[in-house]
Amino acid sequence: MKKVFHKSSHRGFADHGWLKTTHSFSFANYFDSEKNHFGKLRVLNDDKIAPSKGFDLHPHQNMEIITIPLYGSVKHGDNMGNEEIISTDEVQVISAGSGIWHSEFNASDTELLSLFQIWILTDKKGHKSKYEQKAFPEIGRINRWQLLVSPKGRRNSLSIHQDAYISIISTNNLQVLNYKLNKQGNGVYFMLINGEIEIDNQILHKRDALGVWSFYDPLEIQIFDNSKLLAIEVPM
Repeated sequence: MKKVFHKSSHRGFADHGWLKTTHSFSFANYFDSEKNHFGKLRVLNDDKIAPSKGFDLHPHQNMEIITIPLYGSVKHGDNMGNEEIISTDEVQVISAGSGIWHSEFNASDTELLSLFQIWILTDKKGHKSKYEQKAFPEIGRINRWQLLVSPKGRRNSLSIHQDAYISIISTNNLQVLNYKLNKQGNGVYFMLINGEIEIDNQILHKRDALGVWSFYDPLEIQIFDNSKLLAIEVPM
């Protein structure tokens, strides 16, 4: 088994006033030659957006873009005619494909918005662009993996054009959990949203991440505190 540990405090950071953003991988003005990607996972940004602020209309192409609000709501608009609000316990997928323009703002005039935005490289260029969002109730991830994103929308998840899977779990008095690969040969990038866990003798605290690949048996994860954990499984 191979692994790479990314400590929370070693991520890239930018403070734009209305936006405080932390980058797990090279992005915008942050560059680290050892953190350009993890397999097909290209971007994992941890954003906090001030009330009513956000990103004006801008383009994307040939990328699978997944947005997971941690608290607050996102106001989305795009050139395909979608105008939506994505709230906590919902997930949004934009398959940018041949090209899309979209905007994203904090939907609240008073509350801070916190979200993860994830970019995964698509399996091939030129797919027809598409938009999806779906609610994933919290009860569905208590002490079990809840599948959010997968190829072809397996098990009622959202679909993307890549052999990649995004799952989340919230532990409640659970001491040990396992992660089994959905596809052999993939790797998994674990982002600890909060809590404390141990994977293969590596302790993780809030916002620490561990990438693991070249393993076959289910991976055992020790839980030391009630935790919320995101697993991003991608081709390497």
